[in-house]
Formats: sequence, C-alpha cells, structure tokens
Amino acid sequence: MIVRAMTSPSARARVDLVVFGEFFLDLVFYKLPRAPKIGEEVKTEHFAEFPGGGLATTALVAAGLGTPTAVVTRVGKDARRNPAWQKLVRSGIFAGACEFSAKFPTAMTVCAAYDGDRMMITHDAINHRLHTLLMRPAVRRQFQKAKHLHLACAVAPLQIWTPAIRKLRSQGLTISMDIGWNPEVLHSPRLPALLRECHFTFPNELEARAMTAEKSVERAARKLAQWVRVPVVKLGRNGCIMVQDGKLLRVKSIHIRATDATGAGDAFNGGFLHGYLSGWSLEDCLRAGNVCGAIATTCPGGSSAIPSRVKLLKLMKRI
Repeated sequence: MIVRAMTSPSARARVDLVVFGEFFLDLVFYKLPRAPKIGEEVKTEHFAEFPGGGLATTALVAAGLGTPTAVVTRVGKDARRNPAWQKLVRSGIFAGACEFSAKFPTAMTVCAAYDGDRMMITHDAINHRLHTLLMRPAVRRQFQKAKHLHLACAVAPLQIWTPAIRKLRSQGLTISMDIGWNPEVLHSPRLPALLRECHFTFPNELEARAMTAEKSVERAARKLAQWVRVPVVKLGRNGCIMVQDGKLLRVKSIHIRATDATGAGDAFNGGFLHGYLSGWSLEDCLRAGNVCGAIATTCPGGSSAIPSRVKLLKLMKRI
C-alpha cells in the first residue's frame, strides 16, 4: 500500500531544482582506529545519523545555498518519526510529491569511515521500481514547476527510463544525472541513449572509466562528451575535469583535512547545480562543486557541513 504525502505541490510558488532519487537513513561510524577485517570488531566513540544518499545531500546543499529545491522519492511510513527525514523536510525543501510506503521501511545505509574513505552496507528494497513514481500526477505537476531535474538513483531498467526522461526534456527541463556505482547500468550498451537526453552527468573517476571502458580519465571524459552535452568527472581531492565544445577543462579543489568522504560527490553536485541555476559560468560551477565537495568531508555525513553562500564565494576565489 502506498500513502501519498498530503502537502499540495501548489504550496510552494517556485521550485528551480527537483532532485529525484533514493533517500537513505545513514548510520555513520567514523574516526575508526583502523579498517575492520572480516570476523573482527572495531570500536569507535564517534557515531551519527544523517539524511543520506545522493538525493538528500544534493538537495540539502543546493537548498542551503539558496536554490528553491524539491525532492521526489519513496520512503517508509517510519520516515514520519525519522529524525533524518525530518531534517530534510524542515530545511525548506519541498517534499509534497513524495510517497510513504506501508510495505517497506525507509532505506538504510551503515557506513564505516576510516582515513578519509569509507565502506558501506545498504538495505534498499523500497527503491526497487522507483521509476513508477515518474508516472504519478503529483510528480508530473512538480516537474512542471521546475527548471532543472537531477537524477540521483540507479536508472534501471534503462529501456523505461530513457523515454521517460526524453519526454521530460522535451517539456523544457534541463537534466543532470549521477547514478553512482551501479555496474548493471554503468556497463549497459543502453546507457549512451539515456546520456544523450542529459545536459550534465557527474560520475567519479571509477564510474567514468566503467561507463566508457577507457583507462585514462581524460579519455573517458572525452568519450562521455560524445553522448552527453557536458560531462563532469569528479576526482576527489584532485578536483574535477569537464569537457565542453571539445575542450577539456581541469579545475583544482581546495586543500582540506578530511574526516569522512561519505556524500562528498553529491555535495559537489549540489554546489554545481546551485551555480548553474544562478546563471554562473560553468567554470565557476565547477569551483562551487569542488568547494562544497571538500567542505562536506570535514564532518561525518555529506550534508552536515554546508557552506553559506558568502563562504562559498570566498572559498571559490582560492581556486
């Protein structure tokens, strides 16, 4: 059984960005003394709960910088009592087109962060067949109010997603996508057809190589440019590269001491899209993304450290 959110989409007069994807409750264990091995227990005094996944982090960063933002996702009925979900909806993000499922609990990820990197285990039965949300009247109305749609989920099956996204683009939406590490999609021969419907894609280096079967990240970016208008490849502490009109641009990041890399790539997306919807040059969008991604690593959970717009602009000048 599906219980729809009761808030009317008309409750918000303006939405520039809609983030569509998977919501997770992130349980983060950080500052581990060492990486755990199979069969052993590693203890830490550092633990926190956060709204997680690409949807939450991208939306929270963009909204925190001032972009009018909505999310479309499916969560369990337990979300109404979930502090992570409440943080999302109380941040000014519109969630009136979301659905609450009585069949499945809200998706959950357990993350162990160590030495600036992390490992994760996820339960996400509720996110299967997420594409069915695209057909809901409330969701369609939400899309009609927006300028840009960002997909933060595994877009499978591609034969269903591609025509659906093509139709949305034909209605005037610009589209971006970050599908994360999903080998079924990354290696699919159907993926280029979906990428051709997108204005931006935001893979990391590993994902870009998997998409293109290229060993060099620069060659991977150029190959992606044959399919998507502007591919952006995230390189972590080394910044990012972008290909536009056949030219490859590399933008460095700021140097910062990392605590937890969880969600840093999604924070990058939120910063980039804030810049794009603010009318900035694409080079400045890359700088904004790099700053937001770097700042996100200073606290556990990708959405715990969001710079103010003033701080963002100040840090962008250092790049």
